[in-house]
Amino acid sequence: MRSVVLTAALMLPLPAMAGSFSPPEGCTTFMTVQSRQCRVSNHYTCAADPAGDQWRADFDQQGPFFLSRINAEAEWVESFDLGDGVVRQELLPGAADPASFSDLLASGLDSFDFGLSRDNGEQSLVRGFDRLTGRSFTIDGIPLRETEFDFTETDMAGTILRQSRGNEYISEDMRMFFSGPSQWNGGDGAFLPSDGSPVEFIFPGEPGFAATEPLFDCDPLVTQAPVDRATPGHGIVPVALK
Repeated sequence: MRSVVLTAALMLPLPAMAGSFSPPEGCTTFMTVQSRQCRVSNHYTCAADPAGDQWRADFDQQGPFFLSRINAEAEWVESFDLGDGVVRQELLPGAADPASFSDLLASGLDSFDFGLSRDNGEQSLVRGFDRLTGRSFTIDGIPLRETEFDFTETDMAGTILRQSRGNEYISEDMRMFFSGPSQWNGGDGAFLPSDGSPVEFIFPGEPGFAATEPLFDCDPLVTQAPVDRATPGHGIVPVALK
């Protein structure tokens, strides 16, 4: 099973034999989300982080594959791609237009324009928007508001690396985004459908809390398709585009 590196100082333990997630020392798991497309995510906070920061560890049938951190404005701060080797990507300081969860709630629209950097030195630019559609849903007892989003990521020369558009859900109380039905492309202009919507929200003391085995859409045909991962600020991006 693939190991999960958080930072030089923190190591995320592999799940126990029973499939129970254990966060790093000083961190507390507060929610497990079973989603479509064969993914389960464990959300946790760490005492050493700035107030409002949250981590998410994603698991598929092979184990942990992606780790990400957001701040109190639901800005994507950093992520770790746990495929063949660990690849870290982080938000560059001095964004032209930082993503803002507060602005989205206040006005119904939030644009963003910011830069990303990988640990190999590659940099890229992300521009787009999130907009509230006015529709609300309740999934497994959790009230959610629907958003529409559209973003494009380019290299520093302007070449399109990936694009995504579609719908997501937000929780005002938890100040975070959850995946929804969307489309993406890897720069060739061909948009493909994706839907990693949440199915079950599981909290401490409930059956399935801290699970590391995904439950939904895990038949062989589905798991051959790209698995969704977090993308800066909001949304999802298929593994194949990472």
